[in-house]
Amino acid sequence: MKSTRALPLYQYELPAASHWSLKIRRGLTLKLTDLEGGANLGMMFYNPEMLTERYNAPDTLKCQHTFKLTQGNCLYSDMGRIFCSIVQDDFGWHDTVCGNSNKNNIEEKWGKLNYQAAHNNWQQNGNDSFLVELAKYGLNERDMGANLNFFSKVGVDADGNLHLDTEAARAGASIELRFEMDTLVVMHSCPHPLSKASEYPRKPILCELLQAEPVPADDQCKNACNENKRGFANNELYYLGSNP
Repeated sequence: MKSTRALPLYQYELPAASHWSLKIRRGLTLKLTDLEGGANLGMMFYNPEMLTERYNAPDTLKCQHTFKLTQGNCLYSDMGRIFCSIVQDDFGWHDTVCGNSNKNNIEEKWGKLNYQAAHNNWQQNGNDSFLVELAKYGLNERDMGANLNFFSKVGVDADGNLHLDTEAARAGASIELRFEMDTLVVMHSCPHPLSKASEYPRKPILCELLQAEPVPADDQCKNACNENKRGFANNELYYLGSNP
């Protein structure tokens, strides 16, 4: 599927070691770009109308018989609905199994550098970043689920150990998420938990919101498998009677 070419309705450069959240309406596309190469973008999804409905990693992977995420894949909620579809991806491999960095993980690798000492050059971790954003919506650590790590490719060695494939990093790599539901998106730009960089990685992400094209009959994501077709049908039932 071709990349969205319209001018963005809104854009924001998410700095390194930062977090952000927003409600994205169905019918919009979120384009994400790794500006410098080597970024990691942690992300979680919730239904803003029913915050107990959230991204389900096991269903997303098993329904589509995959370990990675890329163009053609859909991201499922735990109610069998589809939050969004990956309609364009020139990175090709995004992690959804390795989880999130935490305070101890960051300090063991790069030492302790908090906001009071370093201000915007602090070494924030993904877990605390998510908690700060979740608190804005009355959520807490009990509401944390599996997260995605965009722009992070994970490999497996002969002994079954996972490692971050840093050779996959590329400046300008982008991915586009077409939202099939109104979705609360929570994100951070903190390092991947498997990062072995010598210094704390500081990589920004460009976030652009665009108007999505209507879903065509031959849509790659919808027709990738029967499970995806059922997911789209569940979305149609959920919004039955509402405005398009």
